[in-house]
Amino acid sequence: MAPKPLTQIASTAWEHPADRAALNTLRALPGFDEVVRKVAGFFGERGVRQLFLANAVRVGPTQRPKLYALYGEVLQTLDAPDRWELYVSQTPIVNAMAVGFDRPFIVLNSGLLGLLTPEEQRDVIGHEVGHIMSGHATYTTIALILMTIGLRNLPFLAGIALLPFELALFEWYRKAEFSADRAGLLATQDVNTSMAVFLKFAGGGAGDDSTDLEAFMTQAAEYETGGSAWDTILKIFNTAFRTHPFSTVRAAELKRWVDSGDYGRILEGQYPGRDGSQQPPLTEDYVDAAGYYGQQAREAMSSFASSLGRARDAFSEAMKKK
Repeated sequence: MAPKPLTQIASTAWEHPADRAALNTLRALPGFDEVVRKVAGFFGERGVRQLFLANAVRVGPTQRPKLYALYGEVLQTLDAPDRWELYVSQTPIVNAMAVGFDRPFIVLNSGLLGLLTPEEQRDVIGHEVGHIMSGHATYTTIALILMTIGLRNLPFLAGIALLPFELALFEWYRKAEFSADRAGLLATQDVNTSMAVFLKFAGGGAGDDSTDLEAFMTQAAEYETGGSAWDTILKIFNTAFRTHPFSTVRAAELKRWVDSGDYGRILEGQYPGRDGSQQPPLTEDYVDAAGYYGQQAREAMSSFASSLGRARDAFSEAMKKK
C-alpha cells in the first residue's frame, strides 16, 4: 500500500523536542550568529554546490529515473513545498546528507544505494527531506565543514571561543537526527522498513546469510538500559563529537515515538499544519526536552546507585570471609 499523503504537514509534527531545544540553546551561544555568518559568507552557496556539480550525478527524469520517481513519491507523501536538487555521489561510505545555505540539496552516497532496498531508500530520502523542511541544512553544512576542515583552521574565526560552539553543535546535530528519523518513518509508513535501515547502518547487508530485526531491537534496548554507571560515562565520551547517534540508540528512540502513539495520530490526520494550527509553543519544547533529558539522567543515576549497591554487597561479602 502506498504511503498516505500528509497534506500541509508542518515539520513540528516530527521534530523531537530535544532537537528544537538544543537548536535554540545553540543559537543563544555568544558568537553563534557571527560564526554562521562568517562560515556561510566565506564558502557561499555556489562553493558548496559546485563541489557536487563537478563530481556527482544530478538525478532527473532521465538520470536514475527510478530514484527520481521514488524521490517524487516522498515529496508528495510529506507534502514538501519544493523539489530540491538530488545528487548521487560515488563513495562506498553509507551515508546521505542535506546541505547548502539558501538553496539546500540532497546527496545520497552510492554505497547507501547499493546497501538498501528501494523501500529502505524511501526512508533515507524522507529523512533528508525532513532535515530540509525543519531548516537543518545550514547548521548541518557548518558541522560538515567543521569535520572536514576544522573551524580552528579558518583564520576569520580567530578570537571566538569555539569549543562550546562545537560541543553544542554536535549535541544539536545528534538530536536533529532523531527528528529526521521520524520524517523517514512518515515517508515509509512502515515501522519494520525504517528499523531495518538502522540494522543495515549498524551491520551492513546480510549477503547470503540472514538478519533478525527483533534481535537487533533487543540489542538496542540492552545498550540503552544495560551496563554500569561507568558504562554511562563512556557512552557520553563516545558520542560527544559524533554527528549521529549510534544506530541502536536511533532505533530505540524511534520505537519510543511509535509506542507513544504520536506516530499513529499523525497517520490519522492529527498533526500540526503549516498554517500554524496545533503548533506547540516554545515553552513546551523546553518542558518536553527537560523530560527527555531528565529521564536519561534518572536512568544514569539508577545505574550508578545499582553499581554502588553491588560494590557494597561484594565488599561486605569479602569482609565476612576474612
